[in-house]
Amino acid sequence: MNEIPFDQLGLTPELLRAVEEMGFTTATDIQSGTIPLIREGKDVIGRSQTGTGKTAAFTIPAIEMIEKLDSRHQVQVLLLCPTRELAMQAAEEVQKLSKYRSGVKTVAVYGGAPIDRQIARLGQGANFVIGTPGRVMDHIRRKTLKLDTLKLVILDEADEMLNMGFREDIETILSFAPEERQTVLFSATMPPAILAITKQYQREPEMVQINRQQVTIDAIEQASFEVPMGRKMDALNLVLRAYAPKSAIVFCNTKSMVDELTAYLNDHGFSAAGLHGDMKQSQRTQVMDGFKRRKTALLVATDVAARGIDVDDLDMVLNYDIPQNSEYYVHRIGRTGRAGKEGRAFTLVSGRKQVWQLRDIARQTRSTIEPRPIPTPEEIAETRRARAFEKMLQKLRAAEVYRYADMAQELCDEGFSMDQVAAMALEMLFGKEKHLIPQMVKSPVRGERLPRGAGVRIGLSIGREQHIAPNFIVGAIAERTDITGREIGKIEIYDRKTVVELPADKAEEAIRAIDGTKIAGRIVKAFPYTPKEGEFAAPRLRGPRPYRADKDRPRRPGRFPKPGKKPF
Repeated sequence: MNEIPFDQLGLTPELLRAVEEMGFTTATDIQSGTIPLIREGKDVIGRSQTGTGKTAAFTIPAIEMIEKLDSRHQVQVLLLCPTRELAMQAAEEVQKLSKYRSGVKTVAVYGGAPIDRQIARLGQGANFVIGTPGRVMDHIRRKTLKLDTLKLVILDEADEMLNMGFREDIETILSFAPEERQTVLFSATMPPAILAITKQYQREPEMVQINRQQVTIDAIEQASFEVPMGRKMDALNLVLRAYAPKSAIVFCNTKSMVDELTAYLNDHGFSAAGLHGDMKQSQRTQVMDGFKRRKTALLVATDVAARGIDVDDLDMVLNYDIPQNSEYYVHRIGRTGRAGKEGRAFTLVSGRKQVWQLRDIARQTRSTIEPRPIPTPEEIAETRRARAFEKMLQKLRAAEVYRYADMAQELCDEGFSMDQVAAMALEMLFGKEKHLIPQMVKSPVRGERLPRGAGVRIGLSIGREQHIAPNFIVGAIAERTDITGREIGKIEIYDRKTVVELPADKAEEAIRAIDGTKIAGRIVKAFPYTPKEGEFAAPRLRGPRPYRADKDRPRRPGRFPKPGKKPF
């Protein structure tokens, strides 16, 4: 299908005026495919990804079918969404599209907001209700929402609603709707559970499918950065400073990581806010409002919390964690590069497994994801210098009036040259962030390891009795230093200490970084290691501890003695 002008879809003059006022001139594939079918009264299945304009695809015909009945404004359209944010966004779009069409009364009902206000608004009359399944069910139980006069039910992001456990609620809600209603379903994927719902609750539905290849992710600049284990936060720091997005979403797979990463970014000079399902609705609304108004440059979010986020001019999407599958990847990066604008989508990968996962995603989405080296602090400094030079050049050419010209002259009167004053001002402006920029080292060439016996050994005050394992040690060192896992040599774990072989030029750095920190929940002391005379050259990493006659008693097999025999 090809995009066609909205004025060729036969929209009413009021709707056409609202659409043009919103800046839309041509309908997307999903819009041109579904709008005529919904207007004809057919049940429709729309399969498309984020960024294809599907919200307008069902709201435009839904608004058109609303009739002016009586002063009670009985419910004629019900739109179900998986999240509060998506419901709020859909309600906002309905209000914009119905701006010049009188008689459309919209009410949004969702959890986390006072139910009393929603009851009052429903009592005043509503013919277009938008809500999340849980809160809609609540209103049905309270009899504050009746679906007897319902003409159209729309299930948006149906696959995500099922993933969130709303299937039973959806089926209950549909059971309250008239059988002769029209049912429209939109979903990015078509798992068996979705097909079961379409078979049970739709009548001869028409399928409109927009393939992944039709979504314009090809116009998005996609790249990946391979990061040493335990250094993803620092790598993200460098990428953000190198590319300096004005507005970006950073995706994580867990709520705890959202909180941890948000704290890190704010501690390192960025303006960041987190968004996940455990937050109160007032907090979520405040976060989204700050992000949309550009008060916050970075939004750190989980996939579910980010459903329905629609922000104009989103510069960049960053995958801090690898998406669950290729469809989630398309959902994420489809939020940038919209309406013909440039967009960037970067992914951080750490370890061979994640590298292969991203390669699979690239193959499935037919995308070209370019591997790039992590930007160095020197490259970042040069980039920032070039940006500042260009900005200052523009202001100087504009011949603006400078408020601090008198101060500059006063400093010159103290015997300093104007060059010295300007250099000092620039140093004060840009030099203050030096301590916030981490140092990263490039990973060794694949296969290159520390030669045996070529390093220096350090000791850690933690061992087998604390249930320590080699991967704990490698992770702790890689996380707190520039030493990669491949640079770590032999690890010897004793009962109460661990000896680690490191490159000679990095041993002191490791001792300073690890001393006093926690490994496996215990505070560890790090020190230069000198073996004591008579100490084992290497501990036993497997099998029983060596037998010591003065402390250990020989044990017989079996936990309990046989009947009639004394133990031992």
